Amino acid sequence: MHLNSGGKMGKKYVISYDIGTTGVKSCLFEIDKEITLISAAMEGYKLYIMPDGGAEQDPDEWWAAICSTTKTIFENCDIKPELVEGISFCSQMQGLVLVDKNGKPVHRAFSYMDQRARKQIKEGMANGIQIAGANVVKLIPSLIITGAVSASVKDPVWKYNWVKENEPENFKKVYKWLDVKEYIICRMTDKFVMTPDSAFGTLLYDIRKGKEGFSKTICNLLGVNPDHMPELIKCTDKAGGLTAKAAAELGLKEGTAVFGGGGDASLIGVGAGSVELGDTHIYNGTSGWASTVVDKSIVDASAMIAAIVGAQKDRFNYFAELETAGKCLEWVKDHLALDEIGIFLNKTDVAESDETVYTSLYDYLSKVVNEIPAGSQGVIFTPWLHGNRCPFEDPNSRGMFFNISLDVGKTELIRSVIEGVCMHMRWFLDTQDKKIKTSQTVRFVGGGALSDVTCQILADITGRTIETVDSPQNVGAVGAAVIMAVGLGVLDDVSKAKKLIPAKKTFRPNPANKEVYDRNYAVYKTLYKNNKEAFKALNS
Repeated sequence: MHLNSGGKMGKKYVISYDIGTTGVKSCLFEIDKEITLISAAMEGYKLYIMPDGGAEQDPDEWWAAICSTTKTIFENCDIKPELVEGISFCSQMQGLVLVDKNGKPVHRAFSYMDQRARKQIKEGMANGIQIAGANVVKLIPSLIITGAVSASVKDPVWKYNWVKENEPENFKKVYKWLDVKEYIICRMTDKFVMTPDSAFGTLLYDIRKGKEGFSKTICNLLGVNPDHMPELIKCTDKAGGLTAKAAAELGLKEGTAVFGGGGDASLIGVGAGSVELGDTHIYNGTSGWASTVVDKSIVDASAMIAAIVGAQKDRFNYFAELETAGKCLEWVKDHLALDEIGIFLNKTDVAESDETVYTSLYDYLSKVVNEIPAGSQGVIFTPWLHGNRCPFEDPNSRGMFFNISLDVGKTELIRSVIEGVCMHMRWFLDTQDKKIKTSQTVRFVGGGALSDVTCQILADITGRTIETVDSPQNVGAVGAAVIMAVGLGVLDDVSKAKKLIPAKKTFRPNPANKEVYDRNYAVYKTLYKNNKEAFKALNS
């Protein structure tokens, strides 16, 4: 990855923290004429799933994992910690960490997956005259001001209101509303700040030119105290320096620059090299998405797709999300693959896990699953293991294997899981194409892109040329390194990143598989509609 344009040159060392749903990956990079990964370490933490739809994480577990992995990366290389000039982040988004004046959470962090606030969204948005499930009195100003609308039970404003209603004593202590990386920035610097992409994720952010900032109008409309919103800084801005306490716990130098960084939806595209207008990338990690770079706010409220604020100035990412993508493969590992069909892996999470686990699993998939004909003998899997967000929003929807017959075995089921995730990505591309033009060549990143079999299946199902890059499971951290390259003056602008991140492998669609995949895809799109009432009866 060559840095050969703009800015001051000179060797610099930076740390990127890729803060995922199941763990943090800490990466030490050298930025010189190239960005080179020197050392990396990963450590997991828990996702607490509750029977009422709750999904929480413990911020202390995030911090413990960050401190531990920071020390590990220096144990595994010759670079001294005091040489590090910058720290930044690529983080899961739309979390909610409500903190007091000392930066202490008043409640465990709400994951983006949390969907317990059904009462709050019904009373706050899903009532009266509605369009796409949203009250028109609130929908219209939300779309005009923020370019989006809090119409999903998983949107953070409803979790905020859930705390207000259910834990009034805790709510009285709230000083600021932070997202995941913003909490870590606070813990490192004692600063309460937020970057525009995270701010957009609150769905309270005014995207109109010259008015960028938290909208008091929308805050008041949705029951949010505007004083709870933090100061805004750019992704490439320095938030502050490491405090003495944080530096001691991390094993780093006091005063080290901490940059704003970005959310995963912002920086994974940057790390994928998808930074030019019209560039599309697909991500397969714990969650999954398809995202296309656009230059204006675009919303498809009926399909729950919106153009979200990106890490680049005047650029948006037209973004469609699947809650469980790689998580489906973790489920496969735990419940279909391990020990019962001649494979053994350590009991660690596949989703966002160490790349050796990915490699081991995908070596098996490449050998066995690739022997199963395209279409998995007509078996179709729906990857909605924790509900679904778009192109339909329904927390009650679930995964299923459809059309199993006597001659279907476990390997057909496993292949159908991969195909199901890829068919949902095709649904995303088709839905985006109703509003914009997605690219015919798509960058594919995340742990799923480590498998040539998955890459080829994605090419065959979508009919697109699929490109992968070096270490596709690390692109979020690479995106954070690009942010620091700009912040430290090495690189002029984020938009210069594309030529620094070349494609390493290319997969073109196999015409022989088009007919069977077109057939299965047509059926796949009917399964939610045909089972919507059954999902509601079983899961509401």
